[in-house]
Amino acid sequence: MGAMSPTHWLIVLVVLVLLFGAKKLPEMARSVGRSSRILKSEMRGLRDDERPGEIGPGGAPRADTEVRDPGTRQPGTPEGTARPEPGPEAHRA
Repeated sequence: MGAMSPTHWLIVLVVLVLLFGAKKLPEMARSVGRSSRILKSEMRGLRDDERPGEIGPGGAPRADTEVRDPGTRQPGTPEGTARPEPGPEAHRA
């Protein structure tokens, strides 16, 4: 009773085709696959960010790990040089 037989799967497929149409089903499957790849890469990025080797003793960042605020500095600029904040005119189309 718990497993679905081939007849059950056929009924589910017919209902999906009736609801969404034969053209939409491949597009939806592609979209789900693309979304799952994005989710997987983001989860991998989060896991890499939380590596235990990045934090030194006492919870302080290690000396060889650069701590930067991406909103105020661009990589390669001196610490005293701040990037100007975009004004309201930058958002107008």
